[in-house]
Amino acid sequence: MIPIVFRSKSLRGFAAAAVLLSVAPAFATTTAATPAVATAAAKASSVPNPKWSPFLDAYREAYFAAEPAFAVSQGRHEFDGKLPDWSAAGIKKQVAWLKQQRKLAAAFKDASLTPEQRFERDYLLARIDIDLFWSDEAAEPFHNPSYYLDGGLEPSVYIARPYAAADVRLKAFTAYLKAIPVAIAQIRANLKTPLPKTFVERGIAAFGGYASFYRDDAPKAFASVTDAALQADFKAAIEPAAQAMQGMADWLTSEQPKATDNFALGPKKFADMLWKTERVNTPLKRLEAVGRADLARNLAALKDACAQVLPGGTLHACVDQVNADKPQGGAVEGARAQLDELRQFVIDNKLVTIPSTEKALVDEAPAYQRWNFAYIDIPGPYDKGMPSTYYIAPPDPSWPKAEQDAYTPGRNVLLFTSSHEVWPGHFLQFLHSNRSSFQFGQLFVGYAFAEGWAHYSEEMMWEAGLGKNAPAVHVGQLSEALLRNVRFLCAIGMHTQGMKVEACEKMFLEDGFQDAGNARQQAARGTYDPAYLNYTLGKLMIRKLRSDWTASRGGRDAWLAFHDQFLSYGGPPIPLVREQMLGKNSGSLF
Repeated sequence: MIPIVFRSKSLRGFAAAAVLLSVAPAFATTTAATPAVATAAAKASSVPNPKWSPFLDAYREAYFAAEPAFAVSQGRHEFDGKLPDWSAAGIKKQVAWLKQQRKLAAAFKDASLTPEQRFERDYLLARIDIDLFWSDEAAEPFHNPSYYLDGGLEPSVYIARPYAAADVRLKAFTAYLKAIPVAIAQIRANLKTPLPKTFVERGIAAFGGYASFYRDDAPKAFASVTDAALQADFKAAIEPAAQAMQGMADWLTSEQPKATDNFALGPKKFADMLWKTERVNTPLKRLEAVGRADLARNLAALKDACAQVLPGGTLHACVDQVNADKPQGGAVEGARAQLDELRQFVIDNKLVTIPSTEKALVDEAPAYQRWNFAYIDIPGPYDKGMPSTYYIAPPDPSWPKAEQDAYTPGRNVLLFTSSHEVWPGHFLQFLHSNRSSFQFGQLFVGYAFAEGWAHYSEEMMWEAGLGKNAPAVHVGQLSEALLRNVRFLCAIGMHTQGMKVEACEKMFLEDGFQDAGNARQQAARGTYDPAYLNYTLGKLMIRKLRSDWTASRGGRDAWLAFHDQFLSYGGPPIPLVREQMLGKNSGSLF
């Protein structure tokens, strides 16, 4: 997965843009348009509204100014070292600005815009609604440390991305360190106690991880800089920043005795989250039924595969056997060895266009970012030619040795993690989005679009023949699918039905076939990341769209064209893509 920046910011990490794809977004004006599309097109202008592009450009620049860490992640390095104004007054000001911008954008009526401009307007409105939901309706800045951990504190851009000489990046990183004490003071002032137990636990690990990272790892990253003045300034900034982070971790530790289990959004806010962040208005009971049906489908497939892998054995014994086949040299080395194979498979099977020669690096995750097994950091569209890094977390050293050993996945499970993160998952998706024909689509990629595509890619690769139909490989793919099925049902259960964290953890163990360490992590994550149902939510919407779109275009032979067109839109809510590809009123999402 990509760190959870989808919610309050944009979701990124990204990749460099050098050439445009041959497949441009297909907006609702083609001669083959459905009646719904033709009707919509008839209400649209054939002449671009001259006021729209300047409005969109002004929005982008103002957003960068208010969210400088996001701007830096996109490659706008004039914002280096800056953090957002996270004071309560600053957050209130940003909410008011977003509401004003929403009214101004909505005032551009269909008849005054071309089809492409209407799509951009709807995309912008959806993006504004995402920010407003998390920062205003859900009020996450005031009770969820993840709002900050996933929305600006991440410093890897200065260390892992060689966008400038090391001395230039060191100066930027030092400015970032100097901003940390003020930011932490704002965060602590905002958080209203008592906090949920799982929020506190994540905060302790993450803020404490930052402190050790600043002290231990950052100096090594910039050891090559010989400018004595820069090094002195850097070293002077480390300890105040580290102390601020550790102080935050210590404060959260002191809050543990009074921490609560009150994390649930509740049915109304959860339904609002689905609409405002993903444009999904499916009733929750129907959505739960869809998720349970997909869980049952994958469990049935697991039974069939395990009957060949371990005849007469239990499903858990079968999954354990597959997971015991560990990658040679560990997870990081194992993943490195898989990437070239996966890339060639995509090419040989004509699954989706690979628009450049760029490849991803693989490394161990830093200490502050080990709350999930894997993620990828991908440079944004303004950073040209920068590497992307697929990070893999080691097990928590405080766990029992058996749990640490189980945490490293088997090579057949890791194969689909690598598919998810790199080929043809996140990395390839961002190679496309960074080449979208309009800039807004390069910058803002949504949660269900990105994680839905990455998770969809796992099953699509198996369907295309990855692993040559070997049942052990299928068990690896299904292990990842079942993990996401349980996320889907736990998110609904914990946030709308009173499900306890312990019951969710049990479900990860029994229905998701996870090891104990992963089960604990995943159950906890569902409390502070209620939108982690988006993996399965997005996958199912893409599978349904593929079925509907390719039905009249050649079926399996149309997969490459489908994938290229789907990815050409950037990363809006998937229902907006469905409308562009099939027209309005084009049938159900699932």
